[in-house]
Amino acid sequence: MKLTKQLLILILVQFGIVCTVYSQKPQITRIDPTNWYVGMKNPNLQVLVYGIKIAKSNFTLKPYSGVKLKKIQKVENPNYLFIDLEISKSAKAGSLEFVFAEGNSKNTIKYELKNRSAKPQGVDQSDFIYLLMPDRFANGDESNDKFDDLNDKQADKNNPFLRHGGDLKGITDRLDYLKELGVTAVWMTPVIENNTELTDEGGTWRSSYHGYHFTDFYQIDKRFGGNEGYKKFVNDAHAKGIKVVQDAVYNHIGLTTWFYKDLPSKDWINQWDTYTNTSYKEQSIVDPNGSAYDRKICSDGWFTKFLPDLNQRNPFLANYLIQNAVWITENFGIDAWRIDTYMYNDLAFMNRCNKALMDEFPKIHLFGESWVRSVFNQAYFTKNNINFPFKCNLPGTLDFMVQTGILDGLNQNYDWDGGVQKLYQILAQDGAYQDASKNVTFLDNHDTDRYFSVVGEDFDKYKMGITWLLTLRGIPHFYYGTEILMKNFKNPSDAEVRKDFPGGFKGDSENKFTKQGRNAKENEAFDFVSKLANYRKNSEALTKGKFLQFVPFEGIYVYFRYTNNQRVMIISNTNKEEKIVETARFNEILKGSKSAQNVLNGTNLNDISKITIPAKTSWVLEVK
Repeated sequence: MKLTKQLLILILVQFGIVCTVYSQKPQITRIDPTNWYVGMKNPNLQVLVYGIKIAKSNFTLKPYSGVKLKKIQKVENPNYLFIDLEISKSAKAGSLEFVFAEGNSKNTIKYELKNRSAKPQGVDQSDFIYLLMPDRFANGDESNDKFDDLNDKQADKNNPFLRHGGDLKGITDRLDYLKELGVTAVWMTPVIENNTELTDEGGTWRSSYHGYHFTDFYQIDKRFGGNEGYKKFVNDAHAKGIKVVQDAVYNHIGLTTWFYKDLPSKDWINQWDTYTNTSYKEQSIVDPNGSAYDRKICSDGWFTKFLPDLNQRNPFLANYLIQNAVWITENFGIDAWRIDTYMYNDLAFMNRCNKALMDEFPKIHLFGESWVRSVFNQAYFTKNNINFPFKCNLPGTLDFMVQTGILDGLNQNYDWDGGVQKLYQILAQDGAYQDASKNVTFLDNHDTDRYFSVVGEDFDKYKMGITWLLTLRGIPHFYYGTEILMKNFKNPSDAEVRKDFPGGFKGDSENKFTKQGRNAKENEAFDFVSKLANYRKNSEALTKGKFLQFVPFEGIYVYFRYTNNQRVMIISNTNKEEKIVETARFNEILKGSKSAQNVLNGTNLNDISKITIPAKTSWVLEVK
């Protein structure tokens, strides 16, 4: 009997023979980074390839001028393959061809190399950063509020724990509002995809509207507008002269992150025999006499049960995170990074990541969140002048200690160590930092009680604290709504300090983005912030100048910001009664100057040898 070719194949396959010869075409589910760039200072690129049993494929790279295949690496999970490439300076933009073969079947994937175009501007003392939560600021496109193909399908602005629908278009539509306020940079809580299910937090089911539960590092959440929406937002902000700060989360991921559901290797995350939470005690990391066990608990313990803790000592994961940070900066053209939960990361990894970003983008600014209780500990997690055995290379940090000093200065009675003395004493320790001007100062944020409530809704205190924020050394950031006196304590939950900005959502009864929609006191607050912020923007002393402070005396705190061309004197009376201040003790900086102008009300002081300043008042005086 003569067998046809087709019948022979069927017989051989039936008996398990030559099955590899006629195997299925290799299936690729994901390649990260999704593309790369020519002209990078670091020529090395490690591409993660994910697909069922992809490690069993034979990989080849079609010849491409300037690109070399260095190594192909496999890990515990055969669904992963890591491809190490070297992209020389001579390589041109174009498409690489990755070929995956099994038997006679193959899959050719085009991988794009693009030209670089991003030029991050960084942020510095000349900037005024506005922190907002995209979901709670403004809804510009109701069509992207919810999607049936996501794990969290809900959106209800009347429920404080669910998504409300705010998005990037809503922020873009309010860029002129931010410019009027004097803002020069926008920092948003994370915009990376959070395709998570609701989590039970304290008996309440909550969404990850805040953005800190990443599930795909290469996708902007489509409820905010997706990757293209983010590119448009960054471009529109830049066109208005507003920079963009992105929020990074390297420490943890959401439970539904694609690679957590199919780990490349067991050590991709920090594993424990039983669930182990971080201690939240940064002292164990800084302490020269501390226990290695305590350090491990703080660094490797999980932030919560629903946030798997990434093991950044795994070299493949470390490369993945670092390359993602570089890719985001280049792809979207952002200007700076704020780094979440900085002190819980592996600090050697963070040094690598920071260096990679600063090498590729010399002007970029990086600042971390290390919520600590002392200047010494805060300095540890940034570039410092202290003889620590481990040295962090982070340029700046969120200045929780200055926030503490400002709030104590406003709320405590003045005495030897209390009241405004606390603020003075904290700033007197600036020698701990290599450059304290790179620290980011603030009054409140999405994790704290709102500033106006903390100062007892006292408008005089409100203005004094804002004056300090906008005139002290450092880069000030402002929490959305503080300019219109939004208030509340985190009681019973943080939802109370994350309410929608009135006027940002359909059906809002008031629109406080407009002067007409604000009441008289809200307009007074807005105008105060705007006037000082816009003066600051054009003041050489406040944006580039040195900082000189004097010991507070009888509740009077005086400091100067100055350059060779300008001197600005900030004088604050924290007492409940008017005070007369003789200024002879400031002659080292006044140098005989006789007059000044109050920049907040435009009045001239023709004799500043003796100043009468009202109770609970701060003046900003440009010395003539």
